[in-house]
Amino acid sequence: MNKYIRTSLAGLLTSTMITGAAFAAGTHPTTGEALADDQTFTYRILDEHSSVDPQVVEDVSGAEIVRDLFEGLMNQDEDGNLVPGVATGYTTNDSKDVYTFTLRDNAKWSNGDPVTASDFVFAWKRAVDPALSSPYAWFMELMSIENASEIIAGDKSVDDLGVKAIDDHTLEVTLSAPLPYFPQMTTHSTTFPAPQKVIEEFGDAWTKPENIVSNGAYVLTEHLPQERSVRERNENYWDNDNTIIEKVVALVINDENVALTRYLAGELDRTEVPAGQFPRLQKEHPEEAISFPRLCNYYYTFNLSDGGPEAFKDPNVRQALSLAVDRKIITENIMAGGQPQAYTFAPAATAGFDVPDVEMASMSQAERDELAKELLAAAGYGPDNPLSFEMVYNTSEAHKKVAVALSQMWKQKLGVNAELANMEWKIFLEERGNQNFDMARGAWCGDYNEASTFLDLLQSDSGYNDGKYNNARVDELLSEAKTSDDAAPLYTEVERIIAQETPVIPIYHYAGVYMMDSDVGNWPVKNVEQNWYSKNLYKTAE
Repeated sequence: MNKYIRTSLAGLLTSTMITGAAFAAGTHPTTGEALADDQTFTYRILDEHSSVDPQVVEDVSGAEIVRDLFEGLMNQDEDGNLVPGVATGYTTNDSKDVYTFTLRDNAKWSNGDPVTASDFVFAWKRAVDPALSSPYAWFMELMSIENASEIIAGDKSVDDLGVKAIDDHTLEVTLSAPLPYFPQMTTHSTTFPAPQKVIEEFGDAWTKPENIVSNGAYVLTEHLPQERSVRERNENYWDNDNTIIEKVVALVINDENVALTRYLAGELDRTEVPAGQFPRLQKEHPEEAISFPRLCNYYYTFNLSDGGPEAFKDPNVRQALSLAVDRKIITENIMAGGQPQAYTFAPAATAGFDVPDVEMASMSQAERDELAKELLAAAGYGPDNPLSFEMVYNTSEAHKKVAVALSQMWKQKLGVNAELANMEWKIFLEERGNQNFDMARGAWCGDYNEASTFLDLLQSDSGYNDGKYNNARVDELLSEAKTSDDAAPLYTEVERIIAQETPVIPIYHYAGVYMMDSDVGNWPVKNVEQNWYSKNLYKTAE
């Protein structure tokens, strides 16, 4: 077993007596392992991140950077459990609709200013302010913060948001309804504090390395768009003495195979395994090729808006296309990294989620194919009237392989003509968000570990309901689940409705399939959300 799997994170998170001097001796203060002289962690990302502004960032790679630059109320440990961040803890009232967070008194911004409750109030009001148009404003609605929905709709002032600073170290949040998993949601980047005076001084340019002020374990020191982003230790971070990694470098490498070559050449400490290559790499590099469950799904969404294809308004067409997808071929032959087939939208790795039985999952592929032909014929499509549409995905060799496989399956089994189109990441997000597509690739990694983080995407007014699916019963069930003592039956019904109406085609659920240098210690493989923090990593001497 690799050392980065077996080493406990607890020592790094809970010890208050370790000082930087211990690291100077060249050994890890908890494990006693010899540490490398160069504590630089370099990893590959597929695309340029969307932003490093906590209230603007909307992609996984950007959120990874933001988690290093900024720190929210709560963090996660290696198992995904809540641990203190800027807040040392919280209390709630009997009705669980008011949460009070106590902030540590030694938290500072990178310029030396204290981090106060007012910094969170400013950030949260900023997130719901229509003037910012945060792509994650809807997340603040999901948190059930009092008046968030009305403010986002423009019906109330941001000053009416249910959040206030009782004093510099006490933050009070009032909810519109009880939400038992509210504290878990405060690990999300949208809820991180923001430096008001810096934003007011520099405007949109406040996140440039020369301007940015942050409160996390690292500061942004370099950013070359489409090339690299560098963050280095924040000497003013409250727990800087217990931080080992000195520098973190994210390199944009669009080609998975190029990234693998650079990893094998020693230029990277971590990269994703290209589709289909995990079995070979696991044999050749057993200490470095790893696969573990992720809290993410991979799917294709239909454009069900008024401007979407008329054919997709027929659920028989949508279900036929989903039935004809041989997920086993995709997971075992194309991806081959331990990804489970998906017949539900929420993954089995989701906490407290019992994967419901859906009819398609228990059928053989031959039975699915036969039913698909019947449904498509009933919808009026066949050899004399073939179904045609365009499917879009963001540029990636793995995404291309999956898209090609889907189009071939539909062509061979159903006579469907699916034209493929790839787009650069930011253009893809814009086009998908504006419903400028017929069918589009989708993927979602949970913002917190509860089924609603996935199923809420299909709520009619969700900011990321890019297909504009609208089902009153689904909305009702999801709303009821937020205050239910037992939401599982409600989620089961939602999944069964989704399986029947097929607004999306679940393809597979993610696995973390990486090449990871065995010198990297403490990667949180048991945290299915993969909320990793560079401050908890280290590199051992070779």
